[in-house]
Amino acid sequence: MLDASVLIKVVVPEAGTAESLATIERSLRWLAPRLMTIEVASALRQKVAADGLSALDAAAALAAMLDAIADGVIGLADDETPVPAALNLALGLEHKVPDCLYLALAEREGLLASADKKLLALARRRGIAVIEIPSA
Repeated sequence: MLDASVLIKVVVPEAGTAESLATIERSLRWLAPRLMTIEVASALRQKVAADGLSALDAAAALAAMLDAIADGVIGLADDETPVPAALNLALGLEHKVPDCLYLALAEREGLLASADKKLLALARRRGIAVIEIPSA
């Protein structure tokens, strides 16, 4: 299970890019919720607005991520299936539902790769194996 924080580092060079690339290259079945594509697009927009990433580079980065999905490097889960579990987690953990969607899928898959320290801490508390990607 990958979250958007890993994928953004794959398509835009920054702290944690090397570790994100090495993670993606592992011979595992990587899965993410469809929501991840929207989160990556949103992060790219923020990088254009705040970090000086060009709109052309943002579009190319998004295309690279979509190519990885089309090529089967990353599978997309049907988000409606884990939503009830995500809601239950969000209520029990008092955490936001989108993060809990990743957490619900990680519980099902048994692994979470992320640069999000709060999400990683929740995963560890729930006994999920994690791959921690450095963040800036």
